[in-house]
Amino acid sequence: MMDAAPHSATDNAPNPSAIPADELARMTDDIVAALKTVYDPEIPVDIYELGLIYKVDIDDDRNVAIEMTLTAPGCPVAGDMPGWVENAVSVVPGVASCRATIVFDPPWDQSRMSDEARVAMNMW
Repeated sequence: MMDAAPHSATDNAPNPSAIPADELARMTDDIVAALKTVYDPEIPVDIYELGLIYKVDIDDDRNVAIEMTLTAPGCPVAGDMPGWVENAVSVVPGVASCRATIVFDPPWDQSRMSDEARVAMNMW
C-alpha cells in the first residue's frame, strides 16, 4: 500500500518495506501528484480526485502496481487509461516500473469523489 507505518526499535516485526520511510513518503507524494496529471477526457477532474484509483502498491524493488476503475465500464478510453497512468507514474523518481490494472469491484460511484472534485464539477 502507499502507507507504511514506521516500526520502533523495540518492535520485533520486520520492516514492511525495504525502502526507507522518508523515500517511501516522497515516492508516495510524487505518485499521487503524477496521478493528478491524468484526466478522464469527458470529465474536467483528474482521476485521483474522481476516486478512480483504488489501490497503489510499491514493492521493495520499487515496482508500482495500481488498481483503478473507470466511471463506467463502457468508457471510450478504457483501453488507453491504464497506459496514461503507467506513463505518468513511471517517470516518478525512484519508480522502477508501473503496471495499472482496471477493476470494477467495487463499482465506482460519485460518493468516491473528493470534495475538490465535487467543487470542480459544481456538485454541491
